[in-house]
Amino acid sequence: MALNATCPSCGAPVVFRSASSVFAVCEYCSSTLVRHDLALEDIGKMAALVEDRSPLQLGSEGRYKGVHFALIGRIQLKYSQGYWNEWHLLFDDARTGWLSEAGGEYVLTFAQPVMEPIPAYDDLQIGQRFVLGSQVWTVSNLERAECVAGEGELPFKVGAGYPLLAADLRSAKQFATLDYSETPPLLFLGEAVDIRKLQLSGLRADMALPEKTVSAQVFRCPSCAAPLQARSADIVAVACASCGAVVDASDANHRLLSQALRHNDETWEPRLPLGSTGQLDGKPFEVIGFLVKRSTVDGSAYDWREYLLAGELGTYRWLTEYDNHWNVVEVLSQPPAGAGAQEIAEVRWSGESFRHFASAPNAEVVYVAGEFTWRVQRGERNRVVDYVAPPLLLSRESNASELSWSLGRYVEPALIATAFRPPRTLPDPLGVYANQPNPWQETHRRVCRLFWKLAPLAVVLQLWFWLFAGGQPLLQEDFEFVPQSVESRQTREFTVSGKPRKLSVHNRTSVDNGWLGLDMLLVNKLTGEAWPAAREIAYYHGYDDGYWWEGNNNDEVVFLNVPPGTYYLTLDAELPMERPAPVRTQLEVSAAGVGWSNFIMVLIFLAFFPVFTRIRHAAFEVRRWAESDHAPDSSEDDD
Repeated sequence: MALNATCPSCGAPVVFRSASSVFAVCEYCSSTLVRHDLALEDIGKMAALVEDRSPLQLGSEGRYKGVHFALIGRIQLKYSQGYWNEWHLLFDDARTGWLSEAGGEYVLTFAQPVMEPIPAYDDLQIGQRFVLGSQVWTVSNLERAECVAGEGELPFKVGAGYPLLAADLRSAKQFATLDYSETPPLLFLGEAVDIRKLQLSGLRADMALPEKTVSAQVFRCPSCAAPLQARSADIVAVACASCGAVVDASDANHRLLSQALRHNDETWEPRLPLGSTGQLDGKPFEVIGFLVKRSTVDGSAYDWREYLLAGELGTYRWLTEYDNHWNVVEVLSQPPAGAGAQEIAEVRWSGESFRHFASAPNAEVVYVAGEFTWRVQRGERNRVVDYVAPPLLLSRESNASELSWSLGRYVEPALIATAFRPPRTLPDPLGVYANQPNPWQETHRRVCRLFWKLAPLAVVLQLWFWLFAGGQPLLQEDFEFVPQSVESRQTREFTVSGKPRKLSVHNRTSVDNGWLGLDMLLVNKLTGEAWPAAREIAYYHGYDDGYWWEGNNNDEVVFLNVPPGTYYLTLDAELPMERPAPVRTQLEVSAAGVGWSNFIMVLIFLAFFPVFTRIRHAAFEVRRWAESDHAPDSSEDDD
């Protein structure tokens, strides 16, 4: 039930909608009011909030997991890299929660009781993992912040300069914050949320893109006096494009974060000029910042470019460029499970496995231009670890106070050129990039799918022809041959019909430890045309330190392209004189079925294509991994 009261300073109505709210800021005179039952105590004026690009405001409403909520209060905090907002939420079921808003990321949390010891703030380290509430958490951020101002209803007293020690913890799908401003520390548990899914209404108007409005801060570079501008309080660092100095936009005196470039310092020109606007994935973005990072490995320097894009609803995105390869990058609100301080060979995220590709122990910022949401400066260093599952790139960046994960998606330069229309043609990519899609991947899949369709079909056709479309018997006749017989034998007549056929003559003999010579003649009864064939059938076997055998007592001869007609065979036999025993044979003539040689050739032909695409696919992967930390050692190759 809401409590209506009157501001003791200006007499304006003050409404406490949450029973847990003990603190409010009068929206008319900015008096800071503390609630004592039905009375309000004025403890002074609240400092002014810093204007920012937040689309949220007091009175905005939304839904979370089907429950309606309203924004009833806000704390604005300042930390080493800029500002963030903590919005106090009141749900229709009387619960209260917090919606954290920083750099376009949103996390919704609820206060939770803590029944176990919590590590001291000074004992925590980035990447450290520990168990809290039967769940394993990873320390992702350690911050010393202070309150800038507050507004609306709040459950505790705040004021300008109010200190805050906070540790952000992450698991696979949840987010937690340990607030060390009280003893014992407070635990807030929740998850990262997509602002579009909160069904928010009552937002600030005209927040699609960061417009340069009258609230923009205009000043001169303290190094070269060139005009500079920070479009909103979100922008806490501005790099001068004229001299390279980096200025703290949140400092009243605009102190330098990085000195101006010297004459012999390197400079870079962004391929996408600052101020360029375009559409990515159907959403508008503007290029507001440009920086160059460098990593030195084994004496070789590797540079890459990063572009900060400002989007709608206070969101940000990155474009990265290395050797003319481009990636669209988003900071992950849900990091990979089990990814702590130690580097591992494989990381799983969103059901997909990412292999470790490379680690850059000291990725240094060497050039800066434009506007940034943190106090970037030249010489700033981070450790960067990349994992790949093309076309995706999972990157882990860490320093002494922060650990973050981002997901990059490879895009062709043509897409970037279409989206932002740069003044110069983007150059073609060089070499193979870590997460560049293998151009043979889909081709190989299609070829393999086609092979596994055609190969079984070829097998079925071969078996059908072998079993049903050939091999029909034309003649079967038994003969007995005796030694020293000079009589020729003639078979019965048989007919070959239809088209020219391949005839198979098969002899199954009783030859045993001996041989049989057969001179056969296939004769066309009508034309007299004849096809001769001389065969020697030999078979020996015995025991000599084991059983042995040699040869075969069966034989087959094939006549090719025999025209249709009536035929018979003549047989002249020869037997060894030392073995006077007769030899019997069962002669079979059949129209031969389909052969196996053509079938084998077809399979070899079909297999050529998947083998070829596989070789090309593998060659591309070899080029990819040659650029990784896992490239083959050239000294090993020489061995």
